[in-house]
Amino acid sequence: MSDLNDTDTIIAVNNLIKQFKSFKALDNLNFKVSKGEIFGLIGPDGAGKTTTFHILGGISNASFGEVKILDLNPKDTKIKVSYITQQFSLYSDLTVSENIDYVASIKNISKDTYIQRKEKYLNLVKLNKFTSRLTSQLSGGMKQKLALCCAVISEPEILLLDEPTTGVDPISRRDFWDILASLSDSGITIVVATPYLDEAERCTKVAFINNGRIVNSGSPESLKATFNLGKLEIFASSKTISDLYDEYNQNSKISNIKAYGDKLEIIAEKNDIVNINGAVSKIADQTAIIPLNLDDAFNLNLKNLSQNVKTYPYPFSKSSLVKGGIAIKADKLSKNFGSFKSVDSVNLEIKYGEIFGLLGANGAGKTTTIKMLCGLLQPSAGFIQIGGSCGQDLSIKEKIGYMSQKFVMYSDLTVRENLQYYLGIYKTPKRIQKTKLDWVINVFNLSQELDTLTGKLPGGYKQKLSFAASILHEPEILFLDEPTSGVDPFMRQVLWDYIRQLAKNGTAILTTTHFIPEAENCHSLGFMVNGKLVATGSPNKIKQGQKLLELAVDKLTQATEALRQNYKPWQVSIFGNNIHIYLDDINDEAYKTILNSANINISSQRIVPYTLEDAFIKIIETSEED
Repeated sequence: MSDLNDTDTIIAVNNLIKQFKSFKALDNLNFKVSKGEIFGLIGPDGAGKTTTFHILGGISNASFGEVKILDLNPKDTKIKVSYITQQFSLYSDLTVSENIDYVASIKNISKDTYIQRKEKYLNLVKLNKFTSRLTSQLSGGMKQKLALCCAVISEPEILLLDEPTTGVDPISRRDFWDILASLSDSGITIVVATPYLDEAERCTKVAFINNGRIVNSGSPESLKATFNLGKLEIFASSKTISDLYDEYNQNSKISNIKAYGDKLEIIAEKNDIVNINGAVSKIADQTAIIPLNLDDAFNLNLKNLSQNVKTYPYPFSKSSLVKGGIAIKADKLSKNFGSFKSVDSVNLEIKYGEIFGLLGANGAGKTTTIKMLCGLLQPSAGFIQIGGSCGQDLSIKEKIGYMSQKFVMYSDLTVRENLQYYLGIYKTPKRIQKTKLDWVINVFNLSQELDTLTGKLPGGYKQKLSFAASILHEPEILFLDEPTSGVDPFMRQVLWDYIRQLAKNGTAILTTTHFIPEAENCHSLGFMVNGKLVATGSPNKIKQGQKLLELAVDKLTQATEALRQNYKPWQVSIFGNNIHIYLDDINDEAYKTILNSANINISSQRIVPYTLEDAFIKIIETSEED
């Protein structure tokens, strides 16, 4: 029976089961969504998120149970529900304007109403200057916003979004979520799945789903408060961090531990955290006890559900590489496509045993740089040295591992056949091929998918398979282009554990990522803007000394809009349920006058250190202005 008559529930899911032969994708799933909420559905790969969206969107039928949307069956509410799938469903050979026109025509929107809405929503998503551009020529962030514009042109009551920001840079992700906040304020109910837990902090309510069941739900704050634990951040040299990780990793008192390039995070009972802080503060550069975030809560939930989780060390068969020598060197590296300069005089130097993160917005030139370093693209100018050899020396290929941003494995081969193919082309000795294959199967839980055609795998599984294929031969130099894109937070941590193992063994690693918090794993970072490398340094050096103002207000969206009219738009960002303001003078109090005149109350304020994402946005935006 639906809950709609009891509360303001707009979506009610009761004892929902979805069965595919003997496999239960959804197993007695229960949740409800209230009108105007942003409801986040969060879970690991294969948890049942996309299956849930298919049923809510009326694409698939439930096997058992009840689903009510606006007190109707999902198939009877399509005019009131818009659904953005992971693939966006845009027509690449149509312009921005033509895509919106087409959606409006099939939704039977009257001409006068459509003209008003089209202008309104094109302005909202900032595509009003690009209406005649072909969709195929849009960046990832612009495609994302066009898909949203097409979805809301009918002004639906409910918006379903299945991982809409996967593969999109942090600035575009921030813009997208600002738009969602505006739509929520206008009364639209939003259900969203996202692998980025910093995005989920902005949801009204979050539900953790695992094995087709909701295991925990509530506001982001209540979910974090479920665990009465403390969190310690430790900053030190990469060697000290590595030693501390080894020391505390097997400690039974530790609930969770994450090692980054120059930072270690430890979660434990609050008294234990105080004691650990006292012990490590003598050898660390800096320590701080901070609150848990939603990413921590997600991982702790999964660990509680999987007490018997096994770890499988990477099966090294080659001897360790000598660290410190130059593995990758580029001098004044450039690439032109006609009159367009994609990469402009980039200088790089990466050592064996180093993880170097190349960060930037979509179209900054990161992938083009990697393709030149791998020998897949001929540079227009500049010098490349890889592993002591010229960048175009074919003999170096066997020593390189490369995970492309796009899935390049053979879709018409099974998972087993693809892995065996990669073991063969990299000349992996037959005596260790089974050991390598077993490692992949165990780590990525692929035993049920070994004989599945690779093209039929979900996106998260394809990413894991691509990652495994790129490291099976123990490369001396590894290029990873957005390796964790679309991967759930728990598996993201697993992948980074193996990346760090490879680096510890001496592999030189160059990686890109749009999920900036994970760039903390890197020893060094480089920020690219319009083909140029504009800033470099360790994560801690990039953030060092930088502070910003954090405000808690009663009208989040209105406050953000009022502040952006008086500051540069990039200086004001929504972070969870708070606002971050980048101030040139931290003592500037003009924001108080601005908010007071808009009848907005400040409930609390504090000065906080930069996150790496804060630093990213400032570097990219100020470089764009220059």
